Amino acid sequence: MAVRTVPGVAIVGPVSAEHADILTPEAQEFVATLHRVFNPRRKELLKRRDDRQKELDAGRLPDFLPETAAVRASPAWRCAPPAPGLVDRRVEITGPVDRKMVINALNSGATQFMADFEDSHAPTWINNLEGHVNLRDAIRRNISFTGPNGKQYRLRTDGKLATLLVRPRGWHLVESHFMVDGEPCSASMFDFGLFFFHNARATLAVGEGPYFYLPKMESHLEARLWNDIFNTAQDLIRLPRGTIRATVLIETLLAAFEMEEILYELRDHSAGLNCGRWDYIFSFIKKLRNHPQFVLPDRSAVTMTSPFMDAYVRLLIKTCHKRGVHAMGGMAAQIPIKDDPAANAAALAKVRADKEREVTAGHDGTWVAHPDLVKIALEVVNKHMPQPNQLHVRREDVSVRASDLLDVRGGRLLAEGGITERGLRDNLSVGLAYMESWLRGVGCVPIHNLMEDAATAEISRSQIWQWVRHGARTTDGRQVTGPWVTQLLQEELTAVRIKMGEERFARSKYPLAAQLYSGTILGGPYSDFLTTLCYDHIVTKPASRM
Repeated sequence: MAVRTVPGVAIVGPVSAEHADILTPEAQEFVATLHRVFNPRRKELLKRRDDRQKELDAGRLPDFLPETAAVRASPAWRCAPPAPGLVDRRVEITGPVDRKMVINALNSGATQFMADFEDSHAPTWINNLEGHVNLRDAIRRNISFTGPNGKQYRLRTDGKLATLLVRPRGWHLVESHFMVDGEPCSASMFDFGLFFFHNARATLAVGEGPYFYLPKMESHLEARLWNDIFNTAQDLIRLPRGTIRATVLIETLLAAFEMEEILYELRDHSAGLNCGRWDYIFSFIKKLRNHPQFVLPDRSAVTMTSPFMDAYVRLLIKTCHKRGVHAMGGMAAQIPIKDDPAANAAALAKVRADKEREVTAGHDGTWVAHPDLVKIALEVVNKHMPQPNQLHVRREDVSVRASDLLDVRGGRLLAEGGITERGLRDNLSVGLAYMESWLRGVGCVPIHNLMEDAATAEISRSQIWQWVRHGARTTDGRQVTGPWVTQLLQEELTAVRIKMGEERFARSKYPLAAQLYSGTILGGPYSDFLTTLCYDHIVTKPASRM
C-alpha cells in the first residue's frame, strides 16, 4: 500500500497496512528531525574514524587520552543509579527481533532480553519493519505467533518476563529505504527513533523504561552524540531527561581506552558497559591489521585469558564499579547439541566455566544466545552472586596500562596458539556460510554448534586477511598466501554445492557470498564491515517508472 510521507521523507520499499502503523507521519517526522539535527555530526565522527586509522597505520598506537585525564582522575562524578528492571541483570539473553525469538526470549527466565537490530539481524526492509511491530506488540503484551507446524507461542503469565533492551544498528550503517532530504537516514537514528517514538511511554507503563544497548562506538565523542540524541528525543515527546538508559558495548579497541570518558558523557543515561568480546577481537585485528607484531593465532586460541583480553575485562569491571554501574560479561555462543550427548556435555561445560570466570572476576551479569542456556548460566551466577549485583566489588587491585591492552606477549601468543590449516578452513567456512545466510535475510546462524553472528564472521575474514597480508605460516610451516586461500575457498564452495545439490545451490546466495568474501580476505582492499560490503545486495530496488 502507499503510505503518506511527510515533506522531505521518501520511503523506498513496500509498506503493508501493518507496517504503515509503524511509519506514521508523526513517526517519520520524529526520525527525520533526529537525522537532520545530528547526521552531520555522525558523518564528521565517521571521518574521524578514518583519520585515526591512518594514524594507527602510521604507527601511532592507542593510548589513554591526555586531554581527558581530569575526567578519569575525578572522584566527584558517578552515573545514575540503576533504573527499574536493571538492578539485577544476572543473565541476559540476546537475539534477533523475529516474532518467535522475541516471545521465547521474554519467556526464557533471563532477567533481560536484548532485542537486536544489529549483529544478529539482517537488515532487510521487511525484517526491520516486522521487528518494530514485534517489539511494539511485546511491550503491550499482545504478541503471539503460530509456527509452520501449528505450534502456538504466547507470553507467559506465570512469571516475570525479561526486561527489554533494544540494540540499534551502529553509526556506520544507513537505512537506504528511508530517505531524508535526498540522503539515506542514519540506521542508528532510524532504529532508535522508531522504537522510542512508539514505545517509550509504553515501557514506563509496564514498570520499566526505554532501555538500549549501543554498539561499536570508538570514542567518547560518539557517546556524546548519543547523549545529545537522547536528550532531544526525550524533550520532543516531553519525557524527563534521564528516562532513557543505555549500556555501551565496549567492542572496539579504541573505546577500551575511553571507558571512563564514555560513561561520563552518558552518565545521566548510563546503565553500564558490556564486554562485547567477539567484536572486540575483530576490532583488535582490524585496527592493528597493518602491523605484523599483532598477528593473532587461530580464533579458538584467542580466549578471555589471553593477556590483552584479560586486561580489557579487568579494566571494564573496575571502571564500571568505580562509577556505580553494571559491568556486563560476554556472550556464550554455544548451543545445545541434541544428537551428540558427549559433545553437548562438553559444550555446556564450556558455558559453565566461562560464566564462573566472569562472575568471580566481578561481572554483574552475563549473556547467552539460546534459551536452553539461561538455566545453566543462572545456576552458576546464583551460586557466586546471591545478591542483585556486585557494584561493591571495586577491583581497586587492578592497574591496567595502555601496553596491557595491546599485550600479545611480544608475539608469543601467536607462537603458543599457532595458525593451523584447520583454523584457516574454519574461518573460510564460517565466513562464507554466515554471509550467504545474511544475504538471504537471516542474521543469526547456527554453524558448527555455535550461534554465529556478524562479529564472528568479521573475525574470520579479518584473520585470513591479516595472515595473507603478513605472510603468516601455519604450524606445519606452510605460508598463507592468496592463491592457497583462493584454492581452499573454492574447495569449500565445491563441498557446499555437492552437499546442497545443484538446484538448491543455484537458488542460494553462495556464489554471491563467495565473490564478496574473496574480495576482502586476500590481503588487498579491506572493507571496514561485512555488513556495509553486503548491504546494497539486500536493499529493495525502487520500481522502474515509465
